[in-house]
Amino acid sequence: MARIVVDPLTRIEGHLRMEAQVEGGVISDAWSSGTMFRGLELVVRNRDPREAWYWLQRICSVCTMVHALASVRAVEDALEIEVPDNARLVRNLIAGAQLVQDHVVHFYHLQALDWVDVASAIKADPAKTAQIAGSLSDWAKSGVGHFRAVQTTVRTLVESGQLSLFTNGYWGHPAYRLPPEVNLLAVSHYLDALEFQRDYIRIHAALGGKNPHPQTFLVGGMSTAMDPDSPQAPINPERLQLLRTLIDMGRQFVRQVYVPDVLAVAGFYPDWFTRGEGVGNFMSYGDYPDKSMRDPSTFFFPGGVVRKRDLSAAQPFSPEKVTEHVARSWYAYEDNKPAKHPFEGETKPTYTGPAPPYDYLHVDQKYSWLKAPRYENEVMELGPLARFLVAYAAGKQPAKGLVDSVLAQIKQPATVLFSTLGRIAARALEAQLMADKLTDWWQELEDNLGRRVLAMHNGARWDPDSWPRSCRGFGQHEAPRGALGHWVEIEDGAIRNYQVIAPTTWNGGPRDAMGQRGPYEAALIKHPIADPDRPLELLRTIHSFDPCLACAVQVVDARGRRWQPVEAT
Repeated sequence: MARIVVDPLTRIEGHLRMEAQVEGGVISDAWSSGTMFRGLELVVRNRDPREAWYWLQRICSVCTMVHALASVRAVEDALEIEVPDNARLVRNLIAGAQLVQDHVVHFYHLQALDWVDVASAIKADPAKTAQIAGSLSDWAKSGVGHFRAVQTTVRTLVESGQLSLFTNGYWGHPAYRLPPEVNLLAVSHYLDALEFQRDYIRIHAALGGKNPHPQTFLVGGMSTAMDPDSPQAPINPERLQLLRTLIDMGRQFVRQVYVPDVLAVAGFYPDWFTRGEGVGNFMSYGDYPDKSMRDPSTFFFPGGVVRKRDLSAAQPFSPEKVTEHVARSWYAYEDNKPAKHPFEGETKPTYTGPAPPYDYLHVDQKYSWLKAPRYENEVMELGPLARFLVAYAAGKQPAKGLVDSVLAQIKQPATVLFSTLGRIAARALEAQLMADKLTDWWQELEDNLGRRVLAMHNGARWDPDSWPRSCRGFGQHEAPRGALGHWVEIEDGAIRNYQVIAPTTWNGGPRDAMGQRGPYEAALIKHPIADPDRPLELLRTIHSFDPCLACAVQVVDARGRRWQPVEAT
C-alpha cells in the first residue's frame, strides 16, 4: 500500500494538491485539496455593487472575464435591470470567444501532454505524419516539410537536454500509446494552437478593450459604443469585419485541427472511455440567452440536472437548492451549521491543518481551502460534459444531434461519455458548437448596426437613490470550466455580503459532512497506476476536469503569516 502525493499538480491554473491511496496498483481512495485561500469576497464587501465586477474578474487571469459577467448579472438580478439587445450580443460574443479559446488552450497546452509522448516524435517519419494529417482534415500546415521542421526543433531540444516547456512530461511512460507519427502531428498542432489562441482572442480586445480582463462591462449593459458612421467607434462596419474574420478563423481551427485531433488520440485509448466517471450526477445553470436572462427557455446551453446517469430527462435547475458545506474545509460558520445557502454564506478562514512542511494532509479532518458545494445535498459534476449531458437529456439541438453523430462515428453508446475521455470529447464538441454559434450573434449585431439600433446600456436604475433599501441577486454564467454562480446582497447602496461558487469549487471540493467525496476524488477510485512515482493516470483524469484553483481559492502569504480578514473601506 502506497500514498501518492502530487503537490503542486501542474498544468492547471492555481495550486492543487492530490493525495491518493494505492493498493495492488489501483487507487482505493483519494483526497483533493486547494492549498490557497480566497479573499476577494471580503474585498468587495461594503463597496458599490456597480464596481464589484471590476474587482472580481481579478479572481483569475485564465478564466478572465467570466467573473465580470456573473457579477454584473448578479447585481442586475438584484436591481431587476434588463440589458439592451446589443449588450446581450456583445456579452455572448465575448464569453463565447473565451470558451473557444480556453478549450483549445486546455487540450493542447494543459491536457495533451498526458497522452502525447513529445520525445517519441523524433522517431517519426514526417512523410507518414503528413499522410495521417491529410486523412484527418484539410488543415494547411500538413506538408512533409512542415513536419520535418517541427521534428528538427524537437530533436534539438531533446539532444540538448533542455526541453523547455516540455520538461515535466513522463516521457517513455508505459501508459503512452501513440505511434511516433501521431506524436509528431500532435506536437505540431500544439505549436499551431499557441499562435491561434493569441490571434483569436483579439475578439476580446476589439469588444472589451483588452485581454485578459476586458474593461467594457457595466451593470445595465456594456460601454462598447456602436456607430456605423464613426471610424473611432468600437463597433463599426470595419470592426465588425475584423470580428467576422477572427470568428471564421476559430471555426476553421476547431473543425480542422482540434476536433480531429481529439478523435484521433481517443482512438488509441479506448479503455479511457470506461475510466474516471466520478459521481454520476451532472448540473448546468444554463446560459447564452437568445433573448433575456429572465427567459431560460432561450438559453443556448440549457439549465438542468442529470442524476445517476439517467439521460432519459433533465430535471430543472433551481439556485435555491444550492448549499456549501465546510465540514472538511478550512472555514467556519458562526452558528456551526454544516451547510449554508450562498445568500447566508460566510467567508471565515480557520486553518487547522498541519504546519508546513508536512508529508500528508489530515484527511480525517479539515483538509482544503475549497468548500464543498452541494445541490439538494448531492454531489454534482460541472463543466462541458455536464452541459452536453443536460442538453442531450433535454433533447436540445444542435447538441444532441452532434453527440449522436460522433457516437455513431466511433461506434460507442452514450455511456462512454461518463469518463475521462468523455470530458475531453465533450469539450472539443462544445468548442465546435460555440465556434459556429458566434456567427449567429455576429450577424444579429451587424443587422442591428445596419438598422441603427444602437442602444448598449440601460441606465434607468443607475442612480442608487432608485434602488430598494435591501435586495439580493444571483448571477450565473456557464464558464469554460462549468457553471459559475455569484450571489450578492445589497443594503443601503453597498454590498453587505458576496459569495462566489466557481466550477472548480464544485468539482475539486473535499468531502462534506456526510462523507461524500467530491468529483475529483470520486473519479480516481479504481484507477490503475502503473508507476506510483510517475502517476500519469491520475493526471489524465484530474486534467480532464480542467482545474482552475485560482477561481476557487486565491490569496496566500509566501512567508507563512496568518491572514486576518479586514472589512474593506
